[in-house]
Amino acid sequence: MSDDGAWERFPEGIRRQVDGYVLQDRLMNAVRLVREAGRARGVGLGQAQQLVSDRYAHFGDRVARTPDSPLDVESLAALASGILARVVAVEAVWDGDTVHDWFVNLLAVTEDPAGEHALATVYWGTGARALETEGADAGPLSPHAAAATRAGTALAGHLGVPFHFASPEKPDDGAPRWRDTA
Repeated sequence: MSDDGAWERFPEGIRRQVDGYVLQDRLMNAVRLVREAGRARGVGLGQAQQLVSDRYAHFGDRVARTPDSPLDVESLAALASGILARVVAVEAVWDGDTVHDWFVNLLAVTEDPAGEHALATVYWGTGARALETEGADAGPLSPHAAAATRAGTALAGHLGVPFHFASPEKPDDGAPRWRDTA
């Protein structure tokens, strides 16, 4: 907990709402609320992030974390085999929201009928944990991009189809898609 007592100076209703967001693992919502409610008190973004981080530490294992998507080839192949269409590519695409910031969706691209099917969502923490488990380094990529690239490449190789990730170096939800380049 911050030593300056900033958390205790927030009204009880704000503290309860922030704690509710933290317990639901809704980091961005919690930070936004602390920032907005603390703006008149001079709370900047950095201090808001620190206060929320302190609340995560306070609650520890009680935070209902979003389960990680499996990134091992066997699990991804099992998911792909359940798709009732022919998989013609594996694709990684960036997306984002106010809860998780940027993340990577791993998709199976299909024909007959044409479509795309979600296989995994790779958040920053998911990627970091997967790379740590594998003893792998992200290199120049962010952990979520590196883990999605490793998993997508392995799955594509297993399925005998191409892997496509148009923008692994930086988040870009408007990057060219596989169908645009095929």
